[in-house]
Amino acid sequence: MGLASAPSHPAAPSDRTGPGRAHWLRVARETADDLATDAAAREQAGKTPIDEVSRLREAGLLTLLTPAESQVGGPDWPTAYAVVREIAAADGAIGQLLGCHYFLSWSARFFAERALAARTAERSAAEQWCWGGGFARQEPPLMLARTSKGLVLDGRQSYTTGVLVADRLAVRAVREDTGEPLAVVVDPARRGVVIDGDSDTFGQRLAAGGSVEFDDVPVAADDVLGSLSADEDLLSPRAALASPVGRLFSAQLLLGMAEGVLAEAREYSRTGHAPWHPAWPTGTPHDPQVQTAYGELTVLTRSASALTDQALEAVRGGLERGEDLTYDECADISALVAMAETAAAGAAQESTTRALDIIGARSTSARLGFDRFWRNARTHSLYEPVAHRLRDVGEYYLNGAHPPFVLPA
Repeated sequence: MGLASAPSHPAAPSDRTGPGRAHWLRVARETADDLATDAAAREQAGKTPIDEVSRLREAGLLTLLTPAESQVGGPDWPTAYAVVREIAAADGAIGQLLGCHYFLSWSARFFAERALAARTAERSAAEQWCWGGGFARQEPPLMLARTSKGLVLDGRQSYTTGVLVADRLAVRAVREDTGEPLAVVVDPARRGVVIDGDSDTFGQRLAAGGSVEFDDVPVAADDVLGSLSADEDLLSPRAALASPVGRLFSAQLLLGMAEGVLAEAREYSRTGHAPWHPAWPTGTPHDPQVQTAYGELTVLTRSASALTDQALEAVRGGLERGEDLTYDECADISALVAMAETAAAGAAQESTTRALDIIGARSTSARLGFDRFWRNARTHSLYEPVAHRLRDVGEYYLNGAHPPFVLPA
């Protein structure tokens, strides 16, 4: 059996009117440059990223995938992936926050009926919601029960991205009567919702992670998007594509981290100072060992990037096929995305580790902030273990078993 592949080339421009890919990439670079100027200081302060979300909102990036009704069309998934990668190169935590937002804000298009999905997207765009939460399995699960007053949500959602700044939470809840897992949207300002900023991770500290307690929270019919069941009788190939679509954000995030640390270390090596701390001297850019290290890391990162481009083309092709997509085609796409995520994780971990060796003892300076790249990449890879992706790829290649329907943490 073959894995879905396609030549690596820039994504074609959107055929819809409105701001195009070039516009959004320019906005993303400008926003990334803005974030990079104080990235180390913000990361060390560890404050809730309210200002950072405001920067994304003011730049228009929150509504990139869900344009207001007055705008016809809008950018496509390749553009959103590229934007997340650009932001992650400057600030990995904000890249994670934005990637999570894009996936969750679009989730109704995967799991809900068309009319409900349209209503959700329209309101999200009009009010510029920032989305947080996640659909990953957890134990014990959140429970959705039907009472005399209607549906109510109970339970505790453990650490998830964006909950401290979200205008809407998208979570996984299990129906109490049938056991079916469902995608549910909750307004965090609703009675019975208590958000706990209990995150104490050593990396991705600005991803606004935390836990949420739901105590008898009322849930309207339109707040239940649809089923998250992995049963093929309930999950269409089009909905199953949500898994590789979400996982590809993880790959782009990791690549952004790898590219970001290499760019910052290169600037330090070439110019004699760190990009944002010109008073700090550098080492020897003409050292053959240093040059070899940069060469190895560049090859590693570019290789992972090429594989991720192939996965992106496969995902885009699957989205374009829509309801004509088959389970076998979705499995092929999922396996390729798992390969890309694994390669990107390797590039990120290797680059963020060896960049410290290249810079040497000066990299221990908290003012320079080189350590944040390693801590961010390592934290993300612990929440999204590479071993699981390798097992899925191996079982698919060896036995033809379809990769499981696993949504990102």
